[in-house]
Amino acid sequence: MMTTRALGLGSPLRKTLFSPSLARNQSLIRTTLAKRAVQTESLPASAAVDILNKQRLLRPSSPHFTIYQPQLTWIASIANRVTGGALSALLYGFSLAYVVAPGTFDSVHVVEFVAGLPDVVKYAGKALLAAPFMFHSLNGVRHLSWDMGKFMSIKGVYQTGYAVLAGSAIGTVALVLL
Repeated sequence: MMTTRALGLGSPLRKTLFSPSLARNQSLIRTTLAKRAVQTESLPASAAVDILNKQRLLRPSSPHFTIYQPQLTWIASIANRVTGGALSALLYGFSLAYVVAPGTFDSVHVVEFVAGLPDVVKYAGKALLAAPFMFHSLNGVRHLSWDMGKFMSIKGVYQTGYAVLAGSAIGTVALVLL
């Protein structure tokens, strides 16, 4: 058991610290100082919802665009979500169109329609499909490498980010020229 002498407390300090009057005085001081005068008013439930909605309007977005400078990490994250959503919407839209009108959206009609387009429109369409596909695919591989614990340093994150951008550009050109 540790004594006050082992703690280095001298005799006068011991008497002051362990006196019962000090404990009473501290609790008295604590209870009187802790009380604050708070004015409240009763509000209906609809007013509470209005107050919450006003507070939500004042909250900053995340990441707070006015404070943080654009960084590769969060721009790539936003782009990955956008490209994934766009590619999913395109796939589901075409699938639903095929289910609703299978005669119009079958392979023969789609190939005939695309064959009748000018070359500029074909290459532009291929680029519009290839760029998000390549970026989303390569960024997915990047995320899988993170799941395996690879490239988790700041340097590794930026190196893989630039590699995804370069690979997306090269892959997009390759897919457009096929």
